[in-house]
Amino acid sequence: MIPVLLIAVLFITSNLNNYAHASDPSNQLGTVYFPTSGSEKSQQHFIRGVAALHSFWYTEAIDSFKKSTNADPSFSMGYWGEAIAYNRPLWEEQDIKSAKTALSKINNISTLTIREQHYINAAQILYSDDKKSIRDKAYSSAMEKIYRSYPEDIEAACFYSLSLLGVARNLNDKLHLQIESGAIALEVYQKNPNHPCAAHYAIHAFDSPDLARLALPSARRYAKIAPASHHAQHMPAHIFVQLGMWNEARESNEAGWETSVNWVEKKGLPKSMRDYHSLQWLHYVYLQQGLEKKADSIFKIQLKDMLDGIKAAEEFKPKPNLRAGKYFYRMLAASIIETEQWGKVDQINPPDGWKPKQYSEAGYNFVRGFADAMQGKSQANEYVAKLSTFRNTQINKNYFTRSENIEVWELEIKTAIKLYQKDYISAIKLAKQATLVEVNLPAPSGPPRILKPTYELLGEVYLKANEPLKAKENFAISLQRHPKRIRSLTGLARSAKLSGNIKEAKEHYSQLMLILRHAGQEHPGRVEAKIFLEQTKNQD
Repeated sequence: MIPVLLIAVLFITSNLNNYAHASDPSNQLGTVYFPTSGSEKSQQHFIRGVAALHSFWYTEAIDSFKKSTNADPSFSMGYWGEAIAYNRPLWEEQDIKSAKTALSKINNISTLTIREQHYINAAQILYSDDKKSIRDKAYSSAMEKIYRSYPEDIEAACFYSLSLLGVARNLNDKLHLQIESGAIALEVYQKNPNHPCAAHYAIHAFDSPDLARLALPSARRYAKIAPASHHAQHMPAHIFVQLGMWNEARESNEAGWETSVNWVEKKGLPKSMRDYHSLQWLHYVYLQQGLEKKADSIFKIQLKDMLDGIKAAEEFKPKPNLRAGKYFYRMLAASIIETEQWGKVDQINPPDGWKPKQYSEAGYNFVRGFADAMQGKSQANEYVAKLSTFRNTQINKNYFTRSENIEVWELEIKTAIKLYQKDYISAIKLAKQATLVEVNLPAPSGPPRILKPTYELLGEVYLKANEPLKAKENFAISLQRHPKRIRSLTGLARSAKLSGNIKEAKEHYSQLMLILRHAGQEHPGRVEAKIFLEQTKNQD
């Protein structure tokens, strides 16, 4: 099926110019056509709400839907839109109470078209009293019926495509749903390349190492479709990172962060509405390009906002910006693991008053424990014990937080302890266990959620054990999962060098030089690559 989709992508790309002058009634959020029985005034707000919703801009979507029903209190589809906007399937979040309140304002659906009635019935299924997983599947089935019944209804295709991603979120065997969702999004793309869902949902559907190439045209297009949406600016980075396209990923996240900051300032919203997700990704991307000073400046912004939020909470100010602290442990991990500056862990402390959720605290303990282990500090064992306690405590498991991640972190600290002791046999055994756990977790997406990719660590252990061929094998696997990742690419170059394969080592070091071309001359990776390439200039 995948080759067929690739052909579809190429066909769509070649015909993109045919739609270049499509109208844009939704104010820089893309072109949406969703006829309803509402008045012209309510319809204008409704269309903007739908367009914002397809870019997961829930705040703007709800505001627009409320404006549509304020303009016409009998506008049933406005209440439908508001209810659907309280569902965030890819974050596994639903505000059921608010959604039911909105739906309760729909009085008489018999006056609506049959199509509109189907949409409202589907929303009522989504917010019924069943278990969430059951409701999600039932809603998806309802949307599929609308999609099949109205083949020209692009919106039905969009909401069905998204519902499949919601159902697939925590499934182990999700490939068929991802492909089906992505194929539908590509159908929409072919009909209307300026539709926000067309590019957006294809990116989500194909956000995995094996499928990402299929969404590259969508990634290149999405930010242009909805320039007003910070999420639309950020989302292409999901594909760019999957493909190791660091320049494009940097630009995407810079735009996502800047757009969110401007929106918050313009609307007078709390800082917690800023897109810290883009900021964290930007920090990681800067490090992959060797731009450590820029990465540090980004981290300082996050730390300042984090401290401001803690102070505001202590002063009992409404809506303190505590969301800024959500990504602290991940940015701390990247600052240390990507640079291998292990002593830096003692220089960056969370602000006083930081009260992380249990899983974030576990991640923070991993970073400290791993850095200590790499320096041979005995405190590393204490962090292993803490992580074991976390793992044996009930954690609300979902796509993002998993006890298996904590198990990997325990194993990786133990690996680092043995590595420092030069007990390579034990280190290899522990690192292999970690790879077996990680391989059963969701496919990589963006900056590694496991923080230190396990195949990369195993490759580094094999290098220390003077087994370059086995090291090469594991670095290659790591690069399949995280293309052009600096630490794995460096490991591959060192493996080739150690095994005496000068030609291959030169290829990898040359690639490193290209990726690090904007880094400072003193960057360790750049220095290492430059020295080797100069020393082997006349060798094959």
